[in-house]
Amino acid sequence: MAALALAAAPAPAIASPQDIAATHAYIEANYALAKASVARIAPAQAKIEHFNGVLANECPLIGIGSPENEASQPVSHEVAAALWSLEYGTAAGPIRTFLNATGRLRWSNGAITRTAKRYASDLHQLATVPLPNLCADVRSWKASGFQVIPAAVVSLVQRVDAIEPKTIPPRLLSPYERGADASILARTKGLETKLEENEFIVGQKDWNQVLETLGLNM
Repeated sequence: MAALALAAAPAPAIASPQDIAATHAYIEANYALAKASVARIAPAQAKIEHFNGVLANECPLIGIGSPENEASQPVSHEVAAALWSLEYGTAAGPIRTFLNATGRLRWSNGAITRTAKRYASDLHQLATVPLPNLCADVRSWKASGFQVIPAAVVSLVQRVDAIEPKTIPPRLLSPYERGADASILARTKGLETKLEENEFIVGQKDWNQVLETLGLNM
């Protein structure tokens, strides 16, 4: 029975020099990105607060009377896209550095390579999301009696909703870690948790604030 169990167990990954080097380069680059992104939380928040102030000056409560139903969701999602544009745009430099450092990395495990490329691509897309003109878009929606959401809004929301950056799972990297890689990966996880908490707590607050500024019922 023991022999059968051993025969059925998956073979351990073979750590080639390329796998080890790619893993180290990725872990180092992702740590640098996470560290730089945490350092930019305050500047990004300042941009968001300024943006909300501009909306309060240019089109306060423009969405008063808007419906609160599923059909109106693209507009609320556009508000979220605007906040992501400001947040990730603030980190565009570090994201570009990360892309340059990881763009040519390859692993013998194709799943890792594909995940790394998708992660980098998603980060780049978020960093380059154009800041939408919320005043103009809500005004256009209102002019239609809140019946027709501008096509550009729907297109932007579909694009952004499809973006979901995911790092390489640690379990896939562990066979190729050497030296300080594991400890760096652990520190990175701590920084990423801080970013996630900020986006969830502060981001939700910012989203609600912009909706209130525009007078949108969502």
